[in-house]
Amino acid sequence: MDKSASDLRWRLYASAIVVLVVGLCAAAVIYLTAGDDDDVSGAYQVVIVNGKVYPISPAQSKVYVHQLEQFGGKAAVLFDELGRWFAGLWRGRSLAYTVGWISAFVSLALLVLARLAPPGPDERRRDGRV
Repeated sequence: MDKSASDLRWRLYASAIVVLVVGLCAAAVIYLTAGDDDDVSGAYQVVIVNGKVYPISPAQSKVYVHQLEQFGGKAAVLFDELGRWFAGLWRGRSLAYTVGWISAFVSLALLVLARLAPPGPDERRRDGRV
């Protein structure tokens, strides 16, 4: 093998570091700038005490859950909860955690690929495998 194999390993190691640093920096910026506001899209309003109006998510309403279960069964309720959870990963401070974990996993995958790459000629000589 030629020198390109060791270049590949070096590039994969460097890419893993860059992905991790950029991803964690982006996650920190998102965390510091994002608010923890609840998403009220699709919410209906309930008047509580003294005429103050509070938005409530349909998933928190027993009537909504009951109707959903009547139309689609327990699976529909489960998939509705799963869809709302997944959509919540991409908003506010949850997005910062999501970006951080994704960058960590991608960086780890690049490190594993670098370890699995064939050694270059310089590395074989150092190990005594000429």
